[in-house]
Amino acid sequence: MTPEIRANLEFLRQGLAPDKREDETMSRGFNRATLVGNLGADPETRTTPAGLLVCNLSLAVESSWIAKTTGERQSETQWFRCILFGKLGEIAAEHLRKGSRILIEGRIQIRTWDDNGLERTVAEVVANELLLLDAKPKAAASPRSAPVESDVPF
Repeated sequence: MTPEIRANLEFLRQGLAPDKREDETMSRGFNRATLVGNLGADPETRTTPAGLLVCNLSLAVESSWIAKTTGERQSETQWFRCILFGKLGEIAAEHLRKGSRILIEGRIQIRTWDDNGLERTVAEVVANELLLLDAKPKAAASPRSAPVESDVPF
């Protein structure tokens, strides 16, 4: 194996493109979150003064594991705030409800504000991708219509 191929394989193991030099990748940051979970409430929508639709979601992500010491299944749920803008927000508001299972991908954003003298901070996921994971609802079965009489004897 040539040194060049070995170096490219090392970049691939690190999740980097082979043509990127180490100094280039170290100077750039990477901010991406991918979450799969269920909505804890119906989507909340509002419109900015500029007319942009904003949709807020509360996403519960459960992880489970088997404890090494006891062999029992353990689980925990973490809650994430997600924000969707524009058309993505419209789609979420129209199709999602409490309990909907989704995959959401975006960047992590940290906001800080003053709340009556207390400094508040929240981390949110600003979504750029949304995938609905629920099975499509089954169409209501149409009632059988009365048989049509025909000239066929059977």
